[in-house]
Amino acid sequence: MHTNKLPGLIFIALLAISSYLIAQLPVVSHAGISSLVVAIIVGIILGNTWHHPASMTPGIQYAAKRVLRTAIILYGFRVTFQEIASVGIEALLLDTFVVSATLIVGYYLGKKLLRLDRDMSLLIASGAAICGAAAVLAVEDILKSEPYKAAVAVATVVIFGMLSMFLYPALQHWGVFGFSEHQFGVFAGASVHEVAQALVAGTNVSVEAGKTAVIVKMIRVLLLVPVLFVLAQLHQRGDKQKKSVLNSIPWFAVGFVLVIGFNSMHLLSATATSYINQFDMLLLTMAMGAIGVETKWKKIKSVGINPLYLASLLFTWLLASVFMVVKIL
Repeated sequence: MHTNKLPGLIFIALLAISSYLIAQLPVVSHAGISSLVVAIIVGIILGNTWHHPASMTPGIQYAAKRVLRTAIILYGFRVTFQEIASVGIEALLLDTFVVSATLIVGYYLGKKLLRLDRDMSLLIASGAAICGAAAVLAVEDILKSEPYKAAVAVATVVIFGMLSMFLYPALQHWGVFGFSEHQFGVFAGASVHEVAQALVAGTNVSVEAGKTAVIVKMIRVLLLVPVLFVLAQLHQRGDKQKKSVLNSIPWFAVGFVLVIGFNSMHLLSATATSYINQFDMLLLTMAMGAIGVETKWKKIKSVGINPLYLASLLFTWLLASVFMVVKIL
């Protein structure tokens, strides 16, 4: 890493640390707002009100790309293959259906019905289908889309992820769903956008539901890997300048699976894993802050209301389809 990246990286690191501390405030954490969300909001505000020196640009771009890939790899420390196996084949099949169907539905609704471009449709669909902001960031890295598109997609994840986080436990408590604790955990894990949001939704019903929700949710996170491989191949096919097969492989996705494998061997203590996860959250927050800084408000406004329509359709789709599948299973 060249020293010319240092000014921008230091700036983004300070932004990330500030966002991380804001996210720890009780009023923010109880609302289920993660440091990723805080960082992109702070980043957009700074990026549109303060013209940073040109010397910071290389470091900011480095954080948005390279730091992001490292963060996705380390994300594997949040799950083990044993945990995935513990919820059974039904949860794996349900998550596979949710991820693949939501991506297809989101892509076609976005492009054909709402006239959004390919990148915007895929980013919003991946945020809803897989794991919220982290999925948006990973898919953005494959598509090489403009930063404002990722910012819009993350905004939809925040709005509808928070809605589901509060609405679903309320509907369960009011007897509308009629799920058992285990069923509600599976439902929340398969339908709520972010990992943290799924945890909050599940825990608001019971500790057991919360634990099940996180494991089912982490299977969706794991499905990010085949999605990235498929998108990388499709993106390469549409690219005028053909790359070699090796160059088109999203290596950070391979690293993510290898880290899950290492984590499954339980060679590190729970404390060490916790520290790694905290560090990883800081790296993800840096990447999100960098994308925020590079996002211009006039670009977001030019997109209009259609991304919100797509996100609301996907929210309705997830609620209805996962409810029916969980009831049948």
